[in-house]
Amino acid sequence: MANIRPFRGLRYNPDRNCDLSDVITAPYDRIHEKEQAAYYDQSAYNIARIIQGKHTPEDDATNNVYTRAQCYVRNWRAEDILIRDPEPVLYVIEQRFTTPDGIEHVRLGVTAALELTTFDEGAVLPHEYTMRGPKVDRLNLTVATQTAWGHIFILYPDAQAEINKLIQPFLDTHMPALVYDKVIEPDVEQNFWVITDPEVIAVVVDMMATHGPLIIADGHHRYETALGYRDDMRKQHPDAPADAAFNYVLTTLVSMDDPGLVVLPTHRLIHSYTGMDSKALLSALEPYFDITPFVDMPQLQSAMAEATLEQPRYGFYDGTYSLLTLKSLSIMAELLPNRDPNFRKLDVTVLHEVIIEKTMGLSKESVRQRENFTYLRDPAPGLAAVDQGEANFLFLLNPTRMAQVHACTAIGERMPQKSTDFYPKIVSGLVALPLSDTL
Repeated sequence: MANIRPFRGLRYNPDRNCDLSDVITAPYDRIHEKEQAAYYDQSAYNIARIIQGKHTPEDDATNNVYTRAQCYVRNWRAEDILIRDPEPVLYVIEQRFTTPDGIEHVRLGVTAALELTTFDEGAVLPHEYTMRGPKVDRLNLTVATQTAWGHIFILYPDAQAEINKLIQPFLDTHMPALVYDKVIEPDVEQNFWVITDPEVIAVVVDMMATHGPLIIADGHHRYETALGYRDDMRKQHPDAPADAAFNYVLTTLVSMDDPGLVVLPTHRLIHSYTGMDSKALLSALEPYFDITPFVDMPQLQSAMAEATLEQPRYGFYDGTYSLLTLKSLSIMAELLPNRDPNFRKLDVTVLHEVIIEKTMGLSKESVRQRENFTYLRDPAPGLAAVDQGEANFLFLLNPTRMAQVHACTAIGERMPQKSTDFYPKIVSGLVALPLSDTL
C-alpha cells in the first residue's frame, strides 16, 4: 500500500519572486556545465546553486558545494526568499508539451510526501539499476541541507483516471502559477497549484492508498539515497515519531494511464570503434536481422513504427539508412536463458545483447563506461556526427512501451541502462520537502 501525506513544503515566496521561471531547473542530473552557467545567470536565487552547485579548485572539507548549498538555504530562508507553507498541503504540476511528431500532450502529477519502503516490501518498485557515485553526492547534499530537493517521478495505476478527475474541479477554480524551464526543456508549459482544501487532500490520500504498486519512472538514485538517509536518522533518533519527515520522500505521482505520459527513445551513437566497418557489421547481422535499405529518415521512422513485441526494429545510419528487423526472438532465449521473456523482448536488451555485445564484441563493462557510446534523445546530432566522420554509425530505437515497463517491474526485472526517457522531466525548485522535523 502506498502511503502519501500532505506536507509543509519549502518554496519560493511568491511576494519576492515575480517569475518562478528564473529560479527553477531541470533535475540535477540533467544539469551539466553549460546548463549550470545558464541557470546561474538567470538569478542569484536559482535553485541550481543548491542542487548542482559549482565546484572550485579551493574546495575543501569546510568550503564546498554542500556547505555552500547549506549557506544558500540558511540565507534565503532568513531573507524570506524561501518560505514554508503554514499547513500540510498537496501540490499539483500540470505539464503541457508537444512531442516531435507534432502531437500536443497534457500530463498531470500530484506532489506529496511518500512514506519510504524498501523495494522488497513491494509498495514501490524500481525499473533500473543505480550507481554508487550519484547516491553519495545526493546523500551529502541531503545531510548538509536536511531537505529533499529533487522529486521522485512515480507512476501509479489508475485506468479510470479517478484521482485526476477528483482534483480537476479544484484546478479549474484556482489560478495556477505558470512556469517555464528556460534552459533544458523551454517548450514545456508548467502549471503549478497548491491544494489547501482539507477534504480534497483527504480523499486523494485515501484513494492513492488503493492504487499500487508504484513504479519509479525517474529518480532511482534519489529514492535509494532517501532510504539510506532514513535509516541513518532512525539510528540517531530512535524515538522520533512516525510522521518524522525523514521517513518520507518528495514525490510527484503520475497515473501510468495518463494519456500525457510519454516515453521517448534513447538512441545509441557509436564512435571510436575499430572492430569492423558498417558494411562488415551489416553482413555479420544478416543471420539475425532482415536488413532493408531506405532513402530517408521519415520513411525509416515510419517503418520502425510498425515493429511488434516479437520482432523489434531498429534504424541504422552510416551515411545511408537501413532498417534492421529481428527475425526471431529465439536468439535471445539462447543468449539469456535465465532471464524472463519480458526482459528478453525489450528493444534495448536485443540491441545490446545481439548487436553491440555478440556481434560488435563490446563488453558489458565498456558499455557501462560508455567507451564507444553517446546516448542521444535527438538523433540529429548523431546523424551529423556520422556525416562529419566524428562517429562510426548511429542506432535508432523505438520508445520502450509502458506495458513493458510494467511487466518487467512486476516480475522484479530491472531494465538495462537508458531503456526509458520519460518526457518531460519533473522540474526542481517549485517545492522541496524539509526533513529536519515532522511533516
